[in-house]
Amino acid sequence: MKANTLLLALSICLPLSTMAQHSHGAQAPYAGMQNRTIKSLSDNDINELRRGGGWGLALAAELNGMPGPAHLLELKDQIPLASDQVAKTQALLDEMRKAAIPTGDRLIAAEKALEAAFATGKVDESSLRRLLADSETARSELRFIHLSQHYKTVQFLKPEQIKRYNILRGYAEDPCKNIPAGHNPEMYKRHMGCN
Repeated sequence: MKANTLLLALSICLPLSTMAQHSHGAQAPYAGMQNRTIKSLSDNDINELRRGGGWGLALAAELNGMPGPAHLLELKDQIPLASDQVAKTQALLDEMRKAAIPTGDRLIAAEKALEAAFATGKVDESSLRRLLADSETARSELRFIHLSQHYKTVQFLKPEQIKRYNILRGYAEDPCKNIPAGHNPEMYKRHMGCN
């Protein structure tokens, strides 16, 4: 009986505004996004698409040992890449951006058209299917553009360069920093190619 009385007293003392804040916060995960020009794309998304950036579309390759050309060039001295590998990587990056920028623009335009249809209320099943198809076609093409450049890099990289790339990108542990117990540190580092 005393416990019930205490719970009743606490619930009465709990300010209603606190209860309202908690329920409001849980219901508004998209608060602020209503001010975006294109609701489905942030300014960062748009900038990334317009510059031909990866936008996370090539993670299936990137996280499975197939380096991307942009990050390879960023790490060329640390991997290290030979001059002919740098030239091949630069050519892949140039080819990728040449295709990715206009395709990214198509995706932005498709999302803008979808946004406009809902903003004006002029949407029905047929138009919605067409608008979504336009957007998804551009996104699919963009994903192909990025993923295809990743699998091409492994054709001219050595396995140890890919391993070094994965370490530098944080996808694998650096064997030079984790010398197994019982090994002579100097000999182990020499064997592993540590500097």
